[in-house]
Amino acid sequence: MSGEEKAETKVDSGLVKQAIRYFQEKGYRVEKENVVFEGFSGVTRKFDLVVQKGKLAQGVWVRAWQRTIGVNMVINLDKASEDVGLTNPIMIGEKFSEHVKSYANRRKILLLTRRQLSLSPR
Repeated sequence: MSGEEKAETKVDSGLVKQAIRYFQEKGYRVEKENVVFEGFSGVTRKFDLVVQKGKLAQGVWVRAWQRTIGVNMVINLDKASEDVGLTNPIMIGEKFSEHVKSYANRRKILLLTRRQLSLSPR
């Protein structure tokens, strides 16, 4: 099992539900069923959610780890998104390292924390 596959088993269904609510309130269409794609590379890529607003579809990974998410995870998300033709991916987690924030800023990856999801106006 690769590191990416191991990470996918760590999904917190409560955080996923919170993310779905957040995106729906922001006017996104949220897909949680058909989230596995074959990439241009031939590798199968799995996302926790795919959100769409207008013509822009974005892959979302949700990681409810009790530790800081490192840059390797965000690079993997970036590569997976690019491989299947999705732009501006989104990573949801508890906290992010400074390297992650810097990389995400350069690559236009949205980082969201549980706290940011809960601050969304109802």
